Amino acid sequence: MIKSLYYSFSICVFSFLLSSCAFQTLHRTKDINYISANTQQDLPNKNLDIYAPKKAENLPVLLFFYGGSWKSGKKEMYHFLGNRLARRDVIVVIADYPLSPDYQIPAMQASALAAVNWTKDNIESFGGDSDRILVSGHSAGGHLASLIAVKEDELKPSENGKELAGSILIDPAGLDMYGYLEETSEGEGKKYLNAFTDDPAVWKEFSSMYFLNDNLSPMLILEGERTYPSIQAGRERFMKRVEEKGIDDVTVKIYPKKKHIPMITQFLWTGGRVYKDVLGFIEDVSKYN
Repeated sequence: MIKSLYYSFSICVFSFLLSSCAFQTLHRTKDINYISANTQQDLPNKNLDIYAPKKAENLPVLLFFYGGSWKSGKKEMYHFLGNRLARRDVIVVIADYPLSPDYQIPAMQASALAAVNWTKDNIESFGGDSDRILVSGHSAGGHLASLIAVKEDELKPSENGKELAGSILIDPAGLDMYGYLEETSEGEGKKYLNAFTDDPAVWKEFSSMYFLNDNLSPMLILEGERTYPSIQAGRERFMKRVEEKGIDDVTVKIYPKKKHIPMITQFLWTGGRVYKDVLGFIEDVSKYN
């Protein structure tokens, strides 16, 4: 899976070097509290940032969760993603969430859901279209995005009852965490037990492939050809279940020669294939909302 220290260092370096894009046409709203420890039992205060064109009006929205082995990362490391997509008329919301070892996967899912519901209920005041919200993430963040997408019917809805327009999973980890930890919990997978506990029932409860259903909104999975074998295997099992259930709206795109971390750092270069794929998908799902 993920070597989180190298992951975090790489993101910081690239973000620092290429974060100097002019801000004159964008508006960044920082540190909006979307979950309060006083109102959400057993969850800490968490904030999100919003990136939008200054004159945004009725634009599609991408809510992004970062990766880092469920134990590291922070929203400030991803302003390059917010800046670049906002310049292409997509409002970007980047949310912090609880991390292990202080918190475990149930709290992470609950926090991610709270970020989604906050966005559904409030994004119109920032120029976003609440009918065109997509949830996204890279690696561990892709796992959280996938959980929200496949469990949308089961999780607590937002106050205004809006539904997701779709999801974009970027080299997502943990699509079948149950299968992975069954094989590796006493070996390489042991390091993930701080987040997923040592209970196989928890592993399955938070493996998105077991919650696929006919009501799934359109999903795009972007995977690096040279990503971690565990990510490849999890995606293959996920897609096998998609096919078994006859679900049509899941698309996989493989990026030749790309490794795991470059699957997110490629967003630093705006002329690359990834922008064409992501913006094209957002445009496609927008046609149905």
